Amino acid sequence: MEKKLEGNNCMEEFDNDQFRKERITLADLFSGDTDEKVQKTEHQPINKDGIIISKEKPNCDSLAASGRQTLLRSDPRHRGRLVALVELGRQAVAIDACPADMVDHMPCEDPRINSQLSREMNFYRERHCPRPEDTPLCLIPPPEGYRVSVQWPESLHKIWHDNMPYNKIADRKGHQGWMKKEGPYFIFPGGGTMFPDGAVQYIEKLKQYIPIAGGALRTALDMGCGVASFGGYMLAEGVLTLSFAPRDSHKSQIQFALERGVPAFVAMLGTHATYFLEVDRLLRPGGYLVISGPPVQWPKQDKEWADLQAVARSLCYELIVVDGNTVIWKKPTGDSCLPNQNEFGLDLCHESDDPTQLQRFQTCELEVVYHQIFYHLDHVLDIDNSPARASVIKNGIDVFEADKRRWARRVAYYKNSLNIKLGTPSIRNVMDMNAFFGGFAAAIISDPVWVMNVVPARKPSTLDVIYDRGLIGVYHDWCEPFSTYPRTYDLIHVAAIESLIKDPNTGKSRCNIVDLMVEIDRILRPEGTVIIRDSPEVIDKIDRISRAIRWTASIHIKEPESHGKERILMSPNLRRTKHGHAVLQNMAVFVNFSEHGQSVLLSTVVKISPLVLPWNTKKKMNRLAKKQRRRRLIRTEYW
Repeated sequence: MEKKLEGNNCMEEFDNDQFRKERITLADLFSGDTDEKVQKTEHQPINKDGIIISKEKPNCDSLAASGRQTLLRSDPRHRGRLVALVELGRQAVAIDACPADMVDHMPCEDPRINSQLSREMNFYRERHCPRPEDTPLCLIPPPEGYRVSVQWPESLHKIWHDNMPYNKIADRKGHQGWMKKEGPYFIFPGGGTMFPDGAVQYIEKLKQYIPIAGGALRTALDMGCGVASFGGYMLAEGVLTLSFAPRDSHKSQIQFALERGVPAFVAMLGTHATYFLEVDRLLRPGGYLVISGPPVQWPKQDKEWADLQAVARSLCYELIVVDGNTVIWKKPTGDSCLPNQNEFGLDLCHESDDPTQLQRFQTCELEVVYHQIFYHLDHVLDIDNSPARASVIKNGIDVFEADKRRWARRVAYYKNSLNIKLGTPSIRNVMDMNAFFGGFAAAIISDPVWVMNVVPARKPSTLDVIYDRGLIGVYHDWCEPFSTYPRTYDLIHVAAIESLIKDPNTGKSRCNIVDLMVEIDRILRPEGTVIIRDSPEVIDKIDRISRAIRWTASIHIKEPESHGKERILMSPNLRRTKHGHAVLQNMAVFVNFSEHGQSVLLSTVVKISPLVLPWNTKKKMNRLAKKQRRRRLIRTEYW
């Protein structure tokens, strides 16, 4: 499955009189030509790829213009018809590329929408997802000049400027060591607002008060992370840091972090007392809270600093040190503190409260020993041993051990039989869309990757087990877009894809799998790899949809030792030149047999992807094609 992001749906044909490929696009739906085209194609020959053979040549310019003009209006009726055609897969339906100004589109963090919302408690910076029918059904293109990402670990220090050509942070924060532009690169010296001399020196200072070394600390959250230099350099200490920040005036700070290969996503916490309570909910007993910057001993913020200390006292946090504009607190390990005896009116949450579902402004504190299985920070975590919180699931310990063995088999099969390039510099940013216990991430822990483990909504709440193993992840409902920028992940894995959108009680779909596939395409890098596991019936359906979003899929049997009837749909990495221009790949050879039984080459489909093909290259290819035209050997399709 090779990711095709070039937006031109008009297939330029070398031989105007022979073998024209006709596709139904979103532009056809808006122009009202769909029914006529469907009726016409019912009586036309279709090759083995489901592509209709025709001699007609379309008006490419008008089609492309129509798609650009109507795409964002996204009429629900037309959108629904296109989705239905994509799912059926009987015609070669193509989903259009989005307009060029959507190269960094994030549906749930769209500044054009969020800027109109209330700024109280930073409400406008939180997730605000449009309805599916109001979302453009199109494929996000890469920016002009996009190149294959710099590989890890070199990417920690530099990335291609043209992959995200936004100089605002470099101009405003360069003096603090955030980043600077040098030639074709952005360079990251490793600094930050509160550590302009570098994250390494800042981490060394924290080591004086926090046992960062020794394995007691396995995971960290960096809130308001900038370009995530702190999280990047904490990796050398054996601490996996999940960095996050809102999409704010510092354009694309999380996008820079992800391009560097540092774990990150877009998120926003509340403020004031509720902010501290959310931190308390996330922090382990015995864990450390470090705040650097305002309001800690900050000019003209005496009241805010006093309020912050009062909240810490009400939660019985131990003050470790105040060092300049940095404060360190330690969360208590017992439940002797009664938070209801304080000025903020806090109380212990009820025993029946689900810690993963507490309301935004709910003013209660979780008991330290929640169901008697909370880990303290002084427990050295082992990724291979079953965490106590796995027992929340029925037969959880046995299920955990079986899951661990299953993923060891799967990963060995992926590497040895499917040639997935895990363990090489080609794959750095990985997502598991249906993570459960984090077995996939644990099985590749020795590879130079980081994994965003996603526990889907309406699935068992196992994110605590993932963190107990020293891994990172989030909860997410896959009927909504994920909070990340386009072109984030090198590898996306999803098992039981159809279950992500189904109601577990009724078995009915809550949203459309076409939208989910388009979302996967949005967050996948142009050289990205996708692995999808499901029943043969679902994989056949996914295979049909994959053609509409410009992927070339291959389907494989499961690993021999596994049970069930699963099939695996996967994508090999796309080959491209170092300058980001496409390499021609011979994608399909159609063979016909003569009456003498000898095979005769009829045509070769050459797919050009995923970026803009230089004009001079097109001219050279057209000249070559004219020489071959009489023999009818070559047919070309521009994606």
